[in-house]
Amino acid sequence: MKPEVTVMWFRRDLRLHDNAALYHALRQPYPVIPLFVFDTNILNKLSNQHDARVNFIYDTIADMHVHLKKYNSGMYIHHGTPLQAFQQLAEKYTIKNVFTNSDYEQYAYERDKIIADYVTQLGAGFHSYKDHVIFDGSEVLKDDGAPYTVFTPYSRKWKALLRSFYIKSYPIKLQSTQLVHLHNTTIPTLASLGFLPSNMAIPPQKVDEVLIRHYDAQRNFPAVQGTSRLGLHLRFGTISIRQLAAKAQQLNDTFLNELIWRDFYHAILYHFPHVRAGKSFKLIYDQIEWLNDETAFEKWCMGKTGYPIVDAGMRELNTTGFMHNRVRMIVASFLTKHLLIDWRWGEAYFAEKLLDFDFAANNGGWQWAAGSGCDAAPYFRIFNPALQTEKFDKNLQYVRKWVPELDSFDYPAPIIQHEIARKRALEVYGKVLKNKI
Repeated sequence: MKPEVTVMWFRRDLRLHDNAALYHALRQPYPVIPLFVFDTNILNKLSNQHDARVNFIYDTIADMHVHLKKYNSGMYIHHGTPLQAFQQLAEKYTIKNVFTNSDYEQYAYERDKIIADYVTQLGAGFHSYKDHVIFDGSEVLKDDGAPYTVFTPYSRKWKALLRSFYIKSYPIKLQSTQLVHLHNTTIPTLASLGFLPSNMAIPPQKVDEVLIRHYDAQRNFPAVQGTSRLGLHLRFGTISIRQLAAKAQQLNDTFLNELIWRDFYHAILYHFPHVRAGKSFKLIYDQIEWLNDETAFEKWCMGKTGYPIVDAGMRELNTTGFMHNRVRMIVASFLTKHLLIDWRWGEAYFAEKLLDFDFAANNGGWQWAAGSGCDAAPYFRIFNPALQTEKFDKNLQYVRKWVPELDSFDYPAPIIQHEIARKRALEVYGKVLKNKI
């Protein structure tokens, strides 16, 4: 007779502390198998063998595996599809329950339905918990039950809810008796997954209270280390959003607002599935006649547009997997407004390069810049890169770090003049949008 077990399926919650699904899994009567799937549906789409995100996940899973071995257990690792992983488990065990934390992206909805249907056929329960956000899409609603599409009233309701909602962590104290004993288990090598080590630096998992306290004063200046760099850790759940929000609540309201934006964009995905499917939030924007010049796009990607602040941002991204938040807005505005290239091209490039890539935030940011999103910059707001530089990098510390050839003949002339680009963008956008939004 096969042993009866519960499966704890880790995805974007790679920690053994303050984990909602793990907490609940450990409180039921069946021993728990910690499962992680190196999902080929995702991995096969990655073109870079040295992808730092895969390396980061691998190292995190390896650390979790070592920790679990102290309890005569370990991570049950599968390289393949999630369905194959559960089919493999079902051959060895009688699965009584599956516990996991909710994921809000389109592929996640489809994946989780397949697994929920499969384990239901086995007679098992499928239990999904809120862990990646403070409030999910069903919790912060208008008085009439409708979703918010403007950030400021959403944030007011969010904060009002928070005042009546104690941010509690999930206390987890592992015990050997709670876990399935996995003797002599090993994890696959990174090479066997089809990847090689990355030498890209990973931001530390450190909540810098001094930085958070001064966040509102420093966050807009790319030459200053004024942002937390915790996006990667939030993306893969190596840090608890609850612990970070509790700290922000104590220290800095502006930093807390950034976490609220994160919940807001996830709520938009929840309520407006056409956004998850790649459509503009404001569907009329899908009628814009983008130029989509591939040569211009390549110059943008490589940081050779002749606009120093734009080029600095793109070079920072290509080199480090990170781009300062203020600069992300500048380069996104430049691509969509100056070059009239579809925001989806930029969204996809960021998805490939950003260590902290998160679909909800990335999509929300790009649609904000393009004007097509909820509560977005109006189509006639076109950032002037020179003025943005004067305001946020006046002494060119950031620019010169990434564009050392700035004053030489090697630096290219501007790909297009700002006033010409601005006039063109207003004409192209206005053709579709004037008097319609």
